[in-house]
Amino acid sequence: MNYTAKYISELLYRYECVILPGFGAFLTRREPASIQESTHSFFPPKKLISFNRQLQNNDGLLANYIASAEGISYADAVAKIQRYVLSIQDSLTQGKRVELEGIGAFFTSVENTVQFEPQHEVNYLTEAFGLHTFASPEITREVYKEEVEAIEEVTPITFTPEKRRERPYLQYAAAAAIVLGIGGFFTLKEVSNANIVYNNKQEKQATEEIQNTIQEATFNISNPLPAITLNLSKKEEGTSVAEAEVQGSTTGNYHIVAGAFRIASNADKKVENLKSEGFNARLIGVNKYGLHQVAYASYSDRAQALQMLSKIKKEHSSRAWLLVQ
Repeated sequence: MNYTAKYISELLYRYECVILPGFGAFLTRREPASIQESTHSFFPPKKLISFNRQLQNNDGLLANYIASAEGISYADAVAKIQRYVLSIQDSLTQGKRVELEGIGAFFTSVENTVQFEPQHEVNYLTEAFGLHTFASPEITREVYKEEVEAIEEVTPITFTPEKRRERPYLQYAAAAAIVLGIGGFFTLKEVSNANIVYNNKQEKQATEEIQNTIQEATFNISNPLPAITLNLSKKEEGTSVAEAEVQGSTTGNYHIVAGAFRIASNADKKVENLKSEGFNARLIGVNKYGLHQVAYASYSDRAQALQMLSKIKKEHSSRAWLLVQ
């Protein structure tokens, strides 16, 4: 038995064009939901099927589907389609009406041309699955209106206004509430202004205490740069850090900072102490915090500065750090 019509019907759910090689193509077009006012019927969205006699070339869609569904070769599927087309053409030549289940019917017109009449029972739009056509009874609003008017004429409805009792004490209570509200507003405003003045005063006092307390600020780098190993000539035993060849000078952009001081005289004392220990110490200026910075030494070479910083941290002060200007 030939199930070609069944396979075409299954493909129409997924494709908009299914070609029956040597005969024509079935095309689908989406149609939105509609309402027929004369019959009060509602129609869901669907795919409309049409037929084009000009598209007859084999695109392989139907043949591959038949071969996969029946487990036969592609050539056998093509031959099966050809036999089905010949049977349709023979029936049309004899003037018979050919029915394709779920798709439509073919017949020959008076002008001896092939005509196609689609069926509307099957909806090939998968998005509208489960939706059916239904008719709704007409809503007769005028009938209910007449019934309500008739009831009102028989039993009229009257509304009696409720007598309001006078309560003069409520007026005095409302006036008192307004006065208390206004007084409370001004009281809260005064309290808020007093709090602002107090907070500003406390902030100013705290700032002055901090400025007076800070005398020395030092900085420590938590993540120092990786150490650099240099091959240097060996010094004699007993040579101090300050006596090394990398002790630095008064020039250069790499400064090993010993500390920062709020009071300039303290910074000068720090310079004298470091010089007495053999360092080429000097003042390198005031930072953005107003602190006088003291350096052990300055270098123009970064590698020498890092090497000296490592030695100073080990032998003199772990709080030394490198400043690049």
